[in-house]
Amino acid sequence: MVEGTEGILLDKVRVYAFVGPAGTGKSQRAQLVAQEFGVDFIIDDGLLIRKGQIVRGKSAKTEKNQVRAIRRALFEYADHRRSVAEFLFYSQPCSVMLIATSSGMVSRILGNLGLPPPEKITRIEDVSSPQEISRAKKERSFKGRHVIPVSHIQVRKHFAGKLVGRLKVLFDNSDGMEGEKTIVRPPFKFFGKVSIDPEAINQMVRFIAERTTQVSKVASVQTRPANGGVSILMELGFRPGPRSMVILGESLRDRTSRAVSGITGLDVHRVDISFVGVDTQ
Repeated sequence: MVEGTEGILLDKVRVYAFVGPAGTGKSQRAQLVAQEFGVDFIIDDGLLIRKGQIVRGKSAKTEKNQVRAIRRALFEYADHRRSVAEFLFYSQPCSVMLIATSSGMVSRILGNLGLPPPEKITRIEDVSSPQEISRAKKERSFKGRHVIPVSHIQVRKHFAGKLVGRLKVLFDNSDGMEGEKTIVRPPFKFFGKVSIDPEAINQMVRFIAERTTQVSKVASVQTRPANGGVSILMELGFRPGPRSMVILGESLRDRTSRAVSGITGLDVHRVDISFVGVDTQ
């Protein structure tokens, strides 16, 4: 028995996975692989897709920076994953195919959505020749283009980058289903790993505090990892003025949390502010 987001039970969902490194042409092959297994839904980059139509979710490619895009693709935002999990709950019994760059990514998505383990994992090497994979990598590397297995009109509603073109694939089945894929260019590249040095966050926090009226000095700033996000501790000097320490602290706490979260894509779990002195000059 698998219990999903906030107790949503998805034990009647059959899961398949389609895995391959970034830029190897997975999304171009997705609808064909889904058809082979008779899959009802595709999960790709934060979207829940049915026959080329976005039915739930939000594309990772709508995000303005890579950290938030990765978290979006992994369903790490509570409202996002709940929306998708609820839709799957009311669609049971059904089947889904996850598109992922690794088995680890598959496990993260399954865990976040509360889906059971995959019945079968298909790898890009199983359905594409080395030449096709190489060609897809070059397309991604030189042109920065991505393929999304949804229609051109659907992508216009959900995507933040530039639409480059479209592809159509005719499926050989009783429905005469026609699958459309849209070629897009996101506002950033997906290659490589992303890491954020805590000192970079410290400098950002210090910058905000130093430019806050009634903060006389920034004695120290510490950033610590916390549950996939960060906690921040500041020790500040206070200069008397129109705002009390409490009101100043609340205002600075809110500004710091919104700034760090918005710029880095990380969840800011706590911002603790201590005033360690009063500057009366």
